[in-house]
Amino acid sequence: MPLQNRVDPFGAIHAVPERGLFTGNRGIIHDPQTKTLLKKRWALQAWIICVCKFGNVRREPMGRNRPGGKAGWTELFFLDEVTALAAGHRPCFYCRRERATDFVGRFGKAFGVTEPRAPMVDKRLHKERLASGGKPPAIKAEDLAGLPDGAMIADAGTAYALRGGKTLRWSFAGYGSAVGFASFAGRQVHLLTPATTVSVLRQGFEPVWHPSAKA
Repeated sequence: MPLQNRVDPFGAIHAVPERGLFTGNRGIIHDPQTKTLLKKRWALQAWIICVCKFGNVRREPMGRNRPGGKAGWTELFFLDEVTALAAGHRPCFYCRRERATDFVGRFGKAFGVTEPRAPMVDKRLHKERLASGGKPPAIKAEDLAGLPDGAMIADAGTAYALRGGKTLRWSFAGYGSAVGFASFAGRQVHLLTPATTVSVLRQGFEPVWHPSAKA
């Protein structure tokens, strides 16, 4: 049985076979004895996106990965960086320093912060991300063209990623066929990607897409 550590764009954590391109964490939120999640869904405001392979590091997912046999951070998995950003995560400074520096630097440009720091980003994201209590804003179909590539929206319980003037339906296995913005005419959809991250995307941050994404 797959572990409950696969994250969807809404920030919810599921048990499905598909793993995706990236891992990441929200701190320690599992019981290593049973390899199940605790009731809490985060232990830190810093929700990060990591690479699945880093040097010679070997980890047992949801196991005891700290000295003394203690539980280490809970390994979560994402289809791609677009998905992780929608869920409210941002790049890790330890294993993805260049990407993290780029992300935080563009955050500074977006909000006029001369010396931006990761905790500034984390504090804003924690108020905005759906899984930590944020309220995704409602938007109209005519507003979609003004959003940057890499942003994600929700039509009821279905998530779509914006790319090349169209939307791609999301699933744990990958993206479906492109759908035009006109398909959402007369419907109220919601912006899943936190507003802070949307601002970073507007500044030119280019997230990593799953190979199935074709605009």
